[in-house]
Amino acid sequence: MEDAEHSLRALAQVYFDAAYDMDAEQFQAIFHPLSAVTRIGDDGEVGVMPIETWLAGVRNATAPRKLKLERKDEVVAIDVSDNLALVKLRLQMPPRYFTDLLSCLKVQGAWKIVQKVMSVDVRQ
Repeated sequence: MEDAEHSLRALAQVYFDAAYDMDAEQFQAIFHPLSAVTRIGDDGEVGVMPIETWLAGVRNATAPRKLKLERKDEVVAIDVSDNLALVKLRLQMPPRYFTDLLSCLKVQGAWKIVQKVMSVDVRQ
């Protein structure tokens, strides 16, 4: 389990770095190609998008680093059961504060994110 937790913390660090730089290629390296992103949309309804659609949005976003936003990343919890893991993260891109639940599977020896469920808190 320590090995898995170490690997998942490394995956989380790649995730945090990719988010701060809005680096779609870094994200692509840690997401499984069949993964999806789920969130509550602006209309209040659940929205699910394939990872490629989400990555297109990342490619068009301005990086928090370029905006000189304060970086604060946190691994809240990691729960591992064999080849399945749930990683809970918090990160900020003021005025947006995110909580992400990353469902991960160990695929061909490497941990991959297969589902991202996210919530966003916008503070003024």
